[in-house]
Amino acid sequence: MLKKIFRTKKSTPWTILEKETVDEMISKTANQRDRILLELMARGGMRIGEVLKICKHDVDNRKIILHEPKSGKEAEAVFIPMKIADRLKDYIRNMDIPGNEAVFSIKYSAARLAVKKAGERIGVKLNPHDLRRHAATYASRSGTPIEIFSKVILRHSNLSTTQRYLGKVSDAEALHWIENLYK
Repeated sequence: MLKKIFRTKKSTPWTILEKETVDEMISKTANQRDRILLELMARGGMRIGEVLKICKHDVDNRKIILHEPKSGKEAEAVFIPMKIADRLKDYIRNMDIPGNEAVFSIKYSAARLAVKKAGERIGVKLNPHDLRRHAATYASRSGTPIEIFSKVILRHSNLSTTQRYLGKVSDAEALHWIENLYK
């Protein structure tokens, strides 16, 4: 009985997606809405629920204002690359979305299914939060300071939360960074 009570939980390893895998998945997504959903999660580090709450008036060029975010703050800003911002603005214009309407008028289950199917197209089992984790891991491996991707991309209040998102480092990757560090 004591063994059961004090047993350590086995953590399930997260899927850490390589940039090439994410690029392929996004490029093979023909549906404009689904492609933008994927890009906002993978490149903007957004949670699926945050993406689904975006209204036209929340989009300000390369910045998206999130109202009542998970952090409990009144609002937070998400910064996105210009290419994604342009595609998002074109989508809003093409769909003729009014200012107070949600940009993506789909339910959580439909968005989750779109992510799952995008993964299946390239042979990867995928859930929406894997894309957010990819944003953190890719930023980290690209040399972005942890303070930037923690506070700006992921919008975490504590760095220890961000550290859980980062994937395990392989021996080859560790050696690569050590070699480059001391050249």
